[in-house]
Amino acid sequence: MENTKKKFQMPSAYTVLFIIIAVIAVFTWFIPAGHYSVDDAGNIIAGSYEQVESNPQGIYDILMAPVNGMLGVDAGEYTKATPAAIQVSFFILIVGGFLGIINKTGALDAGIATVVKRFKGKEKMLIPVLMILFALGGSTYGMAEETIPFYALLIPVMMAIGLDTVVAVAIVLVGSQVGCLASTVNPFATGVASDAVGISMGEGIGLRFIMFVVLVAISIVYVYRYASKIEKDPTKSLVYDRRQEDIKHFDIEAIANQETMTKKQRNVMILFFITFILMIISLIPWTMLNDHFTFFENLTSWITGLPVIGMVLGKDMLPFGDWYFPEITMLFLLMAILTAVIYGMKESTFISEFMAGASDLLGVAIVVAVARGIQVIMNQGLITDTILHWGEQGLSGLNSGVFIVLTFIFYIPMSFLIPSTSGLASATMGIMGPMGEFAGVGRDLVITAYQSASGLVNLITPTSAIVMGALAIARFDIGTWFKFMGKLIAILFVAICVILAVAALL
Repeated sequence: MENTKKKFQMPSAYTVLFIIIAVIAVFTWFIPAGHYSVDDAGNIIAGSYEQVESNPQGIYDILMAPVNGMLGVDAGEYTKATPAAIQVSFFILIVGGFLGIINKTGALDAGIATVVKRFKGKEKMLIPVLMILFALGGSTYGMAEETIPFYALLIPVMMAIGLDTVVAVAIVLVGSQVGCLASTVNPFATGVASDAVGISMGEGIGLRFIMFVVLVAISIVYVYRYASKIEKDPTKSLVYDRRQEDIKHFDIEAIANQETMTKKQRNVMILFFITFILMIISLIPWTMLNDHFTFFENLTSWITGLPVIGMVLGKDMLPFGDWYFPEITMLFLLMAILTAVIYGMKESTFISEFMAGASDLLGVAIVVAVARGIQVIMNQGLITDTILHWGEQGLSGLNSGVFIVLTFIFYIPMSFLIPSTSGLASATMGIMGPMGEFAGVGRDLVITAYQSASGLVNLITPTSAIVMGALAIARFDIGTWFKFMGKLIAILFVAICVILAVAALL
């Protein structure tokens, strides 16, 4: 008799996120509503919490949450440093269009084939090199949503050398988010938090650098071992059952059969890499890292001040370091057009391929909006401050070692509810920073605990648009990602607790 028992299948990213939104909405019926007062700088005033009239969220609110999340409506005063989802989603669509144009030229396939040939016999060496680069991006300027374009680039590379989509996602996601976890000068985590408690971003940088080295090394070894295992036995891959489907979807056979790169394709690849280099340079907040580094500001002022040229380029042009999602979206659109011009592509072909590329990432763009809806429900339901208040009460009066470890643990659920590192810092540091001093813990160590928890959670949380967007591109579910990340999360958790406890007791 045929076995008709159905195997459990993990629901899609959209279903998971809507379930979380619904559960949070139910919480708003039972968790008391509350509110903290804030000062003129927007920081919470410790001890100012008071209960307010509840605002339970209903079915209409649940359905509107992704819409409001996309438009940035009712995202809360503590997420003002986070871009509205519409900015991120539009960026993703334009990147999709850009990649569609690049793929049409065949330059990306040719480039990947060149990399595969060059690293033949030592393919896994790409793992530590790339993870360190992404970790540096996360540690210095909070590289997060900006990583979305790299998945489409790395997945074919990893599959072409005999690995899988999980390795590709791990290189980018684990690399960048462990870097954020151990942020050294990340202005959106360390910078916002340091400003909120009134200390220099340089305080505690020595400990954070040690954490960066230790935790990135652990992560590299973990991903490398998994890659080695599936290299020896491909059936050990967590996504082996869909490998043939992925090979077809990502057109791996075309890469294997790719001939020598043409001159036009070489020019396209040069433009491709220039695009990413400009994106990275433009996003690093140079003046925040060093007050005396004003090269890009001075250069932009000089260019915009030139007669005729300044007017033609535009007087409102921002210098590198002040760019964010609107500006890098413009960059990818411009580079898509330049690529078409350099390659000699017809206008009709450009439009059709650009739209086709954008449609490939439409699902990823929508995931961003749905994920942001979780925070909308919490803030509209007025329970964010109440949960923070419970943490304030539970952590007071503890000794230094216990306090810092419990602070780290407290920030884990808070990071789940507020995935934005800058938003979480704005929401909590006004209370947690001064509270640490009563336990003999420096404010810089509280900041380290907060960003460690935020970075750890953002490796796996389904409330993160980064995680769900990466999985949507790689075409496997979050259950598979949990299986891969389970042991690494446990190892990182223990390592962080040990480092924080030792630092607090010294």
